[in-house]
Amino acid sequence: MLYKKLGKPLLFRMDPEKAHHLTIDGLSAVSRFPGGKQLLKSMYGVAPSSKMAQQLWGLQFANPIGLAAGLDKNAKAVKGFSQLGFGFMEVGTITPKPQPGNELPRLFRLPEDKALINRMGFNNVGTDEMARNLQKTGKRDIPVAINIGKNKITPNEQAEEDYRACIRELYTYGDFFVVNISSPNTPDLRNLQHGNDLKRLLDAVTAEMQLQQKKSGGTGKPVLVKIAPDLTDAELELTVHAIKDSGISGIIATNTTLSRDGLVHTNRGQAGGLSGRPLTERSTEVIKRVYQLTEGKLPIIGAGGIFTAQDAYDKIKAGASLVEVYTGLIYEGPGLLNRLNKGLQELLQRDGYSHISQAIGADQN
Repeated sequence: MLYKKLGKPLLFRMDPEKAHHLTIDGLSAVSRFPGGKQLLKSMYGVAPSSKMAQQLWGLQFANPIGLAAGLDKNAKAVKGFSQLGFGFMEVGTITPKPQPGNELPRLFRLPEDKALINRMGFNNVGTDEMARNLQKTGKRDIPVAINIGKNKITPNEQAEEDYRACIRELYTYGDFFVVNISSPNTPDLRNLQHGNDLKRLLDAVTAEMQLQQKKSGGTGKPVLVKIAPDLTDAELELTVHAIKDSGISGIIATNTTLSRDGLVHTNRGQAGGLSGRPLTERSTEVIKRVYQLTEGKLPIIGAGGIFTAQDAYDKIKAGASLVEVYTGLIYEGPGLLNRLNKGLQELLQRDGYSHISQAIGADQN
């Protein structure tokens, strides 16, 4: 209630990007104060439940709700986010070299549509500074995925070098990695989802992951691919087969959409990727199709328009093992995580499931 009555009205009067930076900086600052982490946990933490805990790729997830990439781009507030009740989080998208991103303004709210449009353009501090931020974070309470991309000036023919560089510089710090080839805001990036470009990129990424594993002497780390919701069924089939053949560990479905169907807010004409409520149904459809194409053998993280426990449950029943929130968090506040976790447990009980894993892909059987 604190967020709805006080936080949200204040933040929504501000420019969206300034509100974003204020949130990240505030969370980062609070978590550094003595007792700050405990304060956040006491206000927003989610009680652990054995029904919700899963092990995937050798990693332990206390619950299936994660934070999507794009909110903590530079891994500044990992400690803070870790106390809010997430089961895991993504940081990034990060590129090898720092880059400013696209011109301002580049982030727009569509309150009537419960949506956001962004054309940020991978603005980030680069791998060196992210490594420093993650080093300062120290021991983490939840798995952290590093979402990696290519610099704007890097042509697609050399894209794999950027992805390799990100893995090389940040391998030590990520629990798992996400290859972002589906942002609509870097020119031609989505072309990497197809054909030989995709095969070449994934071969390079898996080779670099294996190389870094050998160097570190540890066990391998998972790497996932994030796909767009705008792929046609034929494109999706080819993309998923290429991902399956490459030995990649999983798929995140989906990134933002270029579709503007059914929007009413005046910002609907803004260029960029649309996230939030208008994406709920489409992302669930893509999850369902990916689950079918992989025969349920490749774990899926579902993202796109999760505002309620039912939204999350629909994605899990369509085939997602884990789900992620972003826009829902902006509109609903950190109390959303408790509501999602409690609501999911009630839905599991209603349907006679004793564990979250039993609901994965249940709509497909």
